[in-house]
Amino acid sequence: MAKWVKISTIGMEQYSTKETLTTRQSLEKVKEYIRSQIRQVLPDQPDLIVLPEWCDIPQSHTGSQELRSEFVKERGSEVRELLAAIARENNCYITYPTLIEAEDGTYRNTMQLIDRSGEIAGFYNKNHAVIIEVEENILCGKDANVIECDFGRVACAICFDLNFDPIRLKYVEAKPDIILFPSMYHGGIMQSYWAYSCRSYFVGAVPRHPSAILNPLGDIVATSTNYFNFVTAKVNLDYVTAHLGYNFEKIAAMREKYGPKVNVYDPGNLGPVLITSESDEITALEMTQAFEIELLDDYFARSLACQADPANIEK
Repeated sequence: MAKWVKISTIGMEQYSTKETLTTRQSLEKVKEYIRSQIRQVLPDQPDLIVLPEWCDIPQSHTGSQELRSEFVKERGSEVRELLAAIARENNCYITYPTLIEAEDGTYRNTMQLIDRSGEIAGFYNKNHAVIIEVEENILCGKDANVIECDFGRVACAICFDLNFDPIRLKYVEAKPDIILFPSMYHGGIMQSYWAYSCRSYFVGAVPRHPSAILNPLGDIVATSTNYFNFVTAKVNLDYVTAHLGYNFEKIAAMREKYGPKVNVYDPGNLGPVLITSESDEITALEMTQAFEIELLDDYFARSLACQADPANIEK
């Protein structure tokens, strides 16, 4: 049955000023800046707002370990509390990607997911920190858990993570509905690759680059532009992916029966299609099962089994 969720992504740059400010003054400026950036998408009444990596660290502090440390200590939980208040007031989830100090004095490049009540629904620590981060006492995370939300299941990757298979393969196995990607690096084709390989929607929030929402076949659903650093889109999380092989006639019969209650999206050139239910009575999976439509991963598994049969391998 249709599971709609409205997602906003904001590719805001880090706060920048030419003024000489105290750490407290910088923090107050950052808080007002974040408010103004989020205010852009609130008229859309999103369920989820995604912000970029280190969203509250001033640009002038990015390259200085000492300045960053001073700012993090001064900031404490103030920005998190600000975002929690916005989440409560607007009944939405908000990502809070930032730098935090652990009890032992080391740091983490982290994303906390704030829920509609202003509580922390879950968090993720960047698994694949770049070497300079590690040299500056920012340790690599070791977990990649999926966070349960009231609209679906979300996972996270941060910036450099997008280059590495270990974390991606964890999500291939876990099959989250949405992968959140707060970053300073866009990732190019890796965004589509992750969306397709994980069979998940993918939401990037990236300063100075397009911030986009991609579907589970790797195609862009909506993107920010050179004029607006934000975009909002409504996506349906009641979906399955199926390969066209052996399924053409079955998919045609399914469409004939369910009409506008089913949507079949073909990206072209790839082979798989995205099937979503727009019905209040039946799920996309139930629709495909009714017509014995083989799902994408099942088809690939059957193909591998066929290819592994000794009788089908050259001598």
